[in-house]
Amino acid sequence: MGIFPKRGSEIIFRVVVVAAAWWSSCSAKRLPAVFVFGDSLVDVGNNNYLPTVTKANSIPNGIDFGRPTGRFTNGRTIVDIIGQEFGLKEFGRPYLDPTTAGSVILEGVNYASAGGGILNRSGMIYGARISMDEQLSYFANTKQEIISMIGEAAAMELIRNSLFPVVMGSNDFITNYLSPLVNHGDQSPEMFVDAMVSRFRIQLTRLYNMGARKIPVANVGPIGCVPYERDANPYAGDDCVALPNQLAQSFNSKLKNLVTELGHALKGSMFIYLDVYRIFANLLLNYSSYGFENGNSACCHVAGRFGGLIPCGPVSKVCVDRTKYVFWDPFHPSDASNVIIANLLINGGTDVATPINIRQLVNS
Repeated sequence: MGIFPKRGSEIIFRVVVVAAAWWSSCSAKRLPAVFVFGDSLVDVGNNNYLPTVTKANSIPNGIDFGRPTGRFTNGRTIVDIIGQEFGLKEFGRPYLDPTTAGSVILEGVNYASAGGGILNRSGMIYGARISMDEQLSYFANTKQEIISMIGEAAAMELIRNSLFPVVMGSNDFITNYLSPLVNHGDQSPEMFVDAMVSRFRIQLTRLYNMGARKIPVANVGPIGCVPYERDANPYAGDDCVALPNQLAQSFNSKLKNLVTELGHALKGSMFIYLDVYRIFANLLLNYSSYGFENGNSACCHVAGRFGGLIPCGPVSKVCVDRTKYVFWDPFHPSDASNVIIANLLINGGTDVATPINIRQLVNS
């Protein structure tokens, strides 16, 4: 399987993005709440409250918010954009923020944490982080708080109709299996991927058992194409680094089967598989068609050919026009990229969201 989808799919992707604004104006439905599980791609500030080097609480992060928010991008995350599309007034608040209490949690909570993974030891090289298992335990706490506020029947109705996006897996490769600081002995890539999928099955089932029904699960993107991997593996030249992408594709294939299996096995569940890998790979291949001028380097950069060697922070330089860069920093997409990805996940066809897209899931 190649790193990128065929170029012909670009036409379909472009049509969907152009049509998104029109479609949303005539078919938008307000979500009661969004409860987010994931890593730095969707962290909105939980790591600000943890002893870790992996934080986005300094400039120029959040430059298009007017201040650093804890998001690892210049503006919004994908789930911020999805929440806005369906009428949520609040951006998802981080669970660890002391102000995330009372009635505000009725519109959802964000449990995502930079460095967090499906496997509990993923991300440990950077310090504290909230693993998927811990995020689920935090949601259990939130559920009890909601029940105490509005009663069990109303709470379960709210949860059944809310969205539960899950964006996990990248750190299990980048900060675990691929890290030279972590010893895996004789564990083969296939064994590692199988361990991820086995653990993820337990976690997604636990989420269902707590009442979640509308559960979009994102796959792992082309991590071998991020500026960090490009600079850390200069032998790849101008190409993406092959091994990380091969690992991601191996996991994604098994994840798609898992999501399908759970959707059939768990009564009343509505799991959907979001092919972020396909969307982002297409974006990188055809970046100029989407209005970008740079598809391989970090807008916020310090060192490295692709600006991938040092995290975004106060000493970083920032590109002149943030809307022209696919990547914001060594690992994460820009706000402009997140808008394209989110619109495709909301409105796209079965080539990017299976068996239905997020709009259809919300309206179900």
